[in-house]
Amino acid sequence: MSDGVVGGESNKDDESGEHYGLPNAWFGCADETPDEDFYLSPRLVAHVDEDTLTALTEFYRSFIPPQSDVVDLMSSWISHLPAELPLGRVAGLGMNADELVANTQLTEWAVQNLNDQPTLPYASASFDRALIVVSIQYLRRPIDVMLSVHNVLREGAEIAIAMSHRIFPTKAIVAFQSLSVDDRMNLVRYYLEKAGFREIELIDCSPPDADPLWIITGKK
Repeated sequence: MSDGVVGGESNKDDESGEHYGLPNAWFGCADETPDEDFYLSPRLVAHVDEDTLTALTEFYRSFIPPQSDVVDLMSSWISHLPAELPLGRVAGLGMNADELVANTQLTEWAVQNLNDQPTLPYASASFDRALIVVSIQYLRRPIDVMLSVHNVLREGAEIAIAMSHRIFPTKAIVAFQSLSVDDRMNLVRYYLEKAGFREIELIDCSPPDADPLWIITGKK
């Protein structure tokens, strides 16, 4: 793999002002200071309603087969995995070490800023499932990240990207603050398509009277 190339495609913006066919301006954010500064203090709180997290865990019961090796990207102090589900390796990659240490569902963890280094620190074909929970809106090089996710998944493995409507407004990319819900979901579909995923599905798992839960899945 040559420098500056992930999965065979350049991770640099082209001269037309686009990133993989999308406007570069979509991937800016209000707070351009280092992400490490923003995530310096641990946030051991839930970012969406409890009923919404319960709905996510219920979705995982059918999405994640027993004994799967799982990578939880942009992870925090809990991964919302079903407590009774026997799993193999559960690798968490996040921004705050204290949060990751507190996550008892992980078998291993690492700190990495995917906006600076979108290549995951795992071997090819290492995992059966990849998860991203209410964090996709903070990726400034999302297709580069998805290309690397595709690489670390085994053939037939799947990714689930869970979204809601709450964000840190200074760190969420412009696209997620200006596009409609449907357009945001279609944008994430585009990320997955460009990275080589197939059988992409957009699923509404929103519980009544709680934060919405939209999930986009794709298969390698």
